[in-house]
Amino acid sequence: MKSVIKVLLLAGLWAAGSALAGARLVEVEVYDRAQARVLRTYQHQGMKYVEGKPGNEYQIVLRNRTGQRVLAVVSVDGVNAVTGQTAAASQSGYVLGAWGRAEIAGWRKDMNDVAAFYFTALPDAYAARTGRPDNVGVIGVAVYAEYLEPPRALLEAPAAAKPEAAARSGDDAANRQSAGAPAAPSAQDSQESAAPRRKMAEEKLGTGHGERLHAPTQHTAFQRASSTPNQVIAIYYDSRRNLIAQGVIPRYARLPQAFPGDGFVPDPS
Repeated sequence: MKSVIKVLLLAGLWAAGSALAGARLVEVEVYDRAQARVLRTYQHQGMKYVEGKPGNEYQIVLRNRTGQRVLAVVSVDGVNAVTGQTAAASQSGYVLGAWGRAEIAGWRKDMNDVAAFYFTALPDAYAARTGRPDNVGVIGVAVYAEYLEPPRALLEAPAAAKPEAAARSGDDAANRQSAGAPAAPSAQDSQESAAPRRKMAEEKLGTGHGERLHAPTQHTAFQRASSTPNQVIAIYYDSRRNLIAQGVIPRYARLPQAFPGDGFVPDPS
């Protein structure tokens, strides 16, 4: 079935899920739509953080680094971005085509629209408003490789030559998954997203349930190569003040430069 993000499978490609275990299949970035820029990632004690600005809408950018389809289950604040359920890696997600890209701009409302993600104070976060505040402040992506039937020549080989194929045959029914891939937001969407937000207090940030954005998608069949994710990404976020207080961002992130330019001494203005 054709999806919004073009699906391209390389002819004759076959890869076992075990061969991809622990592989870096997908790259994840957080893009601030109000500032039109990718948010800088800070590394702190083995974890990744980004700085969110209250009121700004954002989207999660996924890039497939492989030549086969992958399934990305996306959670925000511990809530599945497609179904609204308390997130689990086994749930529905988005299918990315080979070398494909997807921009997840909000909570999936139906097959045509999402409710925009935006940074907001904890009480206004969607997870908190639905009684689930405990995991506010983290974006998660669980990535699965797709199970592909081995080439016919391998299927017809003697049993001794294909031990993995036999071991995997019982997993087919349990690993079915339907998902879609969203379209990138248009320039018109970005303009419509500029609606004023109420002023938020400087406290722990969460993700709000914003205005509707047009992001059509379609269902497609996907069979996971394994019952556990091949890759799990977690990106934590909070306000700049809070990240400085936690030691994630240095208090003086930018030091004065001794030689920032060149030329001769001008008159003062």
